[in-house]
Amino acid sequence: MSLFGMMRTGVSGMTAQADALGTVSDNISNSDTTGYKRATAEFSTLLQSTSTTTYTSGGVNTNIRYGITDPGNIIGTTSPTDLAISGNGFFVVDNSSGTPFLTRAGSFVQDPNGNLVNAAGFFLMGYNLASGQTGVANGLTGLQKVNISQAAQQATPSTSGTYSANLPAGATVVPSDTPLTNDATSTFTDKTSLATYDNLGNPVTLDIYFSKTGTNQWEVTVFNKADANATSGNFPYSGAATGDPTPLSSTTLNFEPNTGNVTNTPPSMTFNIPGGQSFTLDLSKMTQLGTSFTPVNANANGNAPSALSGVSIGTDGTVFSVYADGTRIPSYRIPLANVASHDNLTPQSGNVYSQSVNSGDVTVGTAGQGGLGAVKADSLEQSTVDLATELTQMIEAQRAYTANSKVFQTGADLMNVVVNLQTQ
Repeated sequence: MSLFGMMRTGVSGMTAQADALGTVSDNISNSDTTGYKRATAEFSTLLQSTSTTTYTSGGVNTNIRYGITDPGNIIGTTSPTDLAISGNGFFVVDNSSGTPFLTRAGSFVQDPNGNLVNAAGFFLMGYNLASGQTGVANGLTGLQKVNISQAAQQATPSTSGTYSANLPAGATVVPSDTPLTNDATSTFTDKTSLATYDNLGNPVTLDIYFSKTGTNQWEVTVFNKADANATSGNFPYSGAATGDPTPLSSTTLNFEPNTGNVTNTPPSMTFNIPGGQSFTLDLSKMTQLGTSFTPVNANANGNAPSALSGVSIGTDGTVFSVYADGTRIPSYRIPLANVASHDNLTPQSGNVYSQSVNSGDVTVGTAGQGGLGAVKADSLEQSTVDLATELTQMIEAQRAYTANSKVFQTGADLMNVVVNLQTQ
């Protein structure tokens, strides 16, 4: 073994341990960094040519490994835009130049423009549900910045509703002058009302009349309450001369005599809300039994103008805009990305990762499906660094560095002996 080879081996060892100390330093400094994955220095032998009569020293190769696969502990927070992933997957983020990256760091806040951005300045990406945006499974096409700023007021027109009640089987048949004729003398069996909303969120109250017209047969007629006669409070409704049929809609319900269930197909009414949308009223749960008129259920979608009060994010990554009246409207879906080999991703500044040759291609899917984890709001993934382990590794690397320096120093001393042989 040459003395120069011995010294080079000592230098190789010192370099390797310096790399190990570098990973320890980074780990300790990022022990509180959200989503940080611990780095380690892995060593392998480096051999020169071998011989049975002489030994040629080699050295050590260093390979830096990032434990990206290792999950960190998930802790709760008080911010609905703090996100963690329970299981496999990464959030897709973009930098200011529009370059996509993957990350597990989910500490997102709203910037002045309403975009969700994390502590490193990367924008969270998702699909805009309001515009019907969808992406592809094998790429990041269709993603855009998740923006949670909405108009101060939001109104949703009514498009569907449900009404169910029991109609008295023993009721007297109404004469021919039913609500459908819209006469001042029109009569009916029972009446109810249902609140709906037009395109601007103005309330539109529907007057619904039930009139028994025959055995197991009822007429259902709907008017706009705003058109009711000012004196009588009902008939005749305005908009046409007395005697003209001017309801919003009318239908006949037929009931099975033995069960009292509706036999219509389909048992519903479809008509236009004044100033609003086409509205379908489901009457499939109506019954005709031997008891009094009994409303059971009445509801309609839509809402009046309401201020945005916040956002909530579901486990599948759906971002809901939550309004003061309790209405939840889906606005974005946050997908999760995945690769075949997490630990072969290339780490970048800002606690993000980029695809490498060895990591495999990026695929995108919905959280909770296809082996991907679930999105947890009000939560953050902690760093995988354990300070006790790092301090132990630091002492080991320090001792090994010192030992390698002694090897180098010994080689240098022996070289001095060789150099001084001529003068002795």
